[in-house]
Amino acid sequence: MEEGKNVWLFPDGDLPEPDINSSYQAHEALIILNTSDKNANLKMNIYFSDKDPIEDISFEVKAKRVKCIRLDKPEEIGGVKIPLHVQYALRLESDVKVVVTFGRLDTSSEKLAYYVGTAYSY
Repeated sequence: MEEGKNVWLFPDGDLPEPDINSSYQAHEALIILNTSDKNANLKMNIYFSDKDPIEDISFEVKAKRVKCIRLDKPEEIGGVKIPLHVQYALRLESDVKVVVTFGRLDTSSEKLAYYVGTAYSY
């Protein structure tokens, strides 16, 4: 049985500034769980308020695996560099149902903040 949804939307991206004084790396990430017996082939679009989207960034999540994609690492998202402190949104589409969360670690204050963003899926 496939669990999850095929399309996921995350409207609240905003990469935090790295903090050289912290032992933790500020970042945003997608965590994708594929419980299916089939590999999941995904396409991601990145939307901005002031320019055209970057579309059709492809990646795969193997069957019955989880994959974490750091959005501050261009090598993990098709060479795309998302600018720091720029509002963006994500759309992911998968050929099999998956479960996706979006997390942010912000190290800009002494009290670290890690939280998961709200998604819309169908």
